Amino acid sequence: MRKFPETRLRRLRYNPLIRDMVQETDLSYRDFIYPLFVCPGEKIKKPVGSMPNVFQMSIDVLIEECKEVVNLGIPAVILFGIPSHKDEKGSEAYDDEGIIQRAVRAIKKEIKDLVVITDVCMCEYTSHGHCGVLRGDEILNDETNELLAKEALSHVKAGADIVAPSDMMDGRVAVIRKTLDDNGFQNIPIMSYAAKYASGFYGPFREAAESTPKFGDRRSHQMNPANVLEALWEVQLDIQEGADIVMVKPAGPYLDVIYRVKEKFGIPTAAYQVSGEYSMIKAAALNNWIDGERVMIESLTAIKRAGADLILTYFAKEAAKILNK
Repeated sequence: MRKFPETRLRRLRYNPLIRDMVQETDLSYRDFIYPLFVCPGEKIKKPVGSMPNVFQMSIDVLIEECKEVVNLGIPAVILFGIPSHKDEKGSEAYDDEGIIQRAVRAIKKEIKDLVVITDVCMCEYTSHGHCGVLRGDEILNDETNELLAKEALSHVKAGADIVAPSDMMDGRVAVIRKTLDDNGFQNIPIMSYAAKYASGFYGPFREAAESTPKFGDRRSHQMNPANVLEALWEVQLDIQEGADIVMVKPAGPYLDVIYRVKEKFGIPTAAYQVSGEYSMIKAAALNNWIDGERVMIESLTAIKRAGADLILTYFAKEAAKILNK
């Protein structure tokens, strides 16, 4: 390889048009999935205190939000439900008249050309705030899987295009895949939260989804932040069980994991830029410590550069408006 002064890498940087021509990573609004929180009632748009510009929305307001999403060119949303009723088995999660099921039907009736993804988990729906059925303080794996499969099937019957199990129970992808296939939904993809870490970055989300555990934590099923080989094992198992898209969550602190997953498996890979990542950037920008727009785009570009094909981000609308320019 040639050395300086024959090689001058600044030759490709001095002109902005040349910089764009040789740019390696192209971030697009088409990469984004926009998370939305839907709640019972009418004309409700309740701000989430720890997440500026994020709201709990009733279905009528949600429809208008989805119309804006489509107009910005964002291809997909993922829905999280705040139920009207919680119990120990999270029964509204798999109730055909549950909040998510009604929201999906309403979106599909009103809006075309929008992929509707549903989060499949129990934590928003259980009275104890954990991701599955309990026996004492223990989360029961196999019994939870049966309820997750019922939830996924109910979402798909309502019109969901993709289901996204986020619980991290062992074997849940296989149970969901079989349930969907047995009911004639062989063509519905599963986007699994395959490497979901027990992270401290989820705090604002738990306010938004009203899903904070009443006791204990989720370290018995979510991954240890220190582990990456385990993440590859988790992803491999989910692929073998029928996952069509795999996800790493969170995104920013786990860019190495995103890279390793994409390099090893080559399967469509999603990454979730979670609530804590979003809120930290927002807080720093509000204090004029950083250029908020610049850091937003830089953080999203880094996630794409690491190997993510799809990015779940609360910045989707803001970033799309900038990228559309």
